[in-house]
Amino acid sequence: MVDDAVVSGGVAGTFEEFFATRFAELSRLAFLLTGSSAVSDEIAQDACEQVLRRWDEVEHPRAYARRAVISGARSWGRRRSRRVSYAVAETDGAVGLDADALAVRDVLADLPVAEREVLVLRFFADLRVDDIASALDIPAGTVKSHIHRGLVRMKKELS
Repeated sequence: MVDDAVVSGGVAGTFEEFFATRFAELSRLAFLLTGSSAVSDEIAQDACEQVLRRWDEVEHPRAYARRAVISGARSWGRRRSRRVSYAVAETDGAVGLDADALAVRDVLADLPVAEREVLVLRFFADLRVDDIASALDIPAGTVKSHIHRGLVRMKKELS
């Protein structure tokens, strides 16, 4: 089995190593996609459970888990009441953030879901446009458009 989850000293060979090195990253991704620290760990845990169930079959567990987090965040967003804002005061997620980081988080929260997803995947997960397109199952040109529009909106709001 090929594993893209690299840990210090080599490639992670067990699910336990994968979980230990990737859970926090997956939880942060879920938080950035949902804006809710209350559900981010749950979404990340569900994604890890999906990886565990298919551990022997999955060639790239990190990518598989990332896609599961994206899917989980989307499902949560569809179920969530639209009366509750993405930017609900999440004090536990904001601990240690400076004013600039909080401003970026708040502006990110106000973006349309598609733009927020591509920006988080591009600049937090550090994915290439083609990888984002694959993860979100949309054309690369659409990814580029969402990135451009999202950055224009963020610049406008932050200036």
